[in-house]
Amino acid sequence: MNKVIQFLTDNTTFYLATVDGDAPRVRPFGFVMNYKDKMYFCTSNQKNVYKQLKANPQFEVSTTSKTGEWLRLRGKAVFDTNKETKQAALDSAPFLSSMYSVDDPNFEVFYIENAEAKFYNRTGISETINF
Repeated sequence: MNKVIQFLTDNTTFYLATVDGDAPRVRPFGFVMNYKDKMYFCTSNQKNVYKQLKANPQFEVSTTSKTGEWLRLRGKAVFDTNKETKQAALDSAPFLSSMYSVDDPNFEVFYIENAEAKFYNRTGISETINF
């Protein structure tokens, strides 16, 4: 898991895909953290991504490095929004404080369950990590 988080951190904009009915939806994300040995993301419950993850928690993340390697990560979103996880997110990424606070009822934190991460290079899959 740490290698996946490092790759996402090194490549600061990654793309999170959800399902909206029968159509895919993709948007940029920029926050990921390791908290209690789980990979966490965050969003607002006012956004469509939240509604889509609640309706169908399966999602996928992808990004590419400057050297041409890329990552495809998929799993299930499990919402774990409480003051402790919100504070951990704010501590991990101070830029979030300009958008959210611990007491913000719109601030949602979730982790990925049953994750499968595949690293690719120009010749194909170079490594698979499950966590």
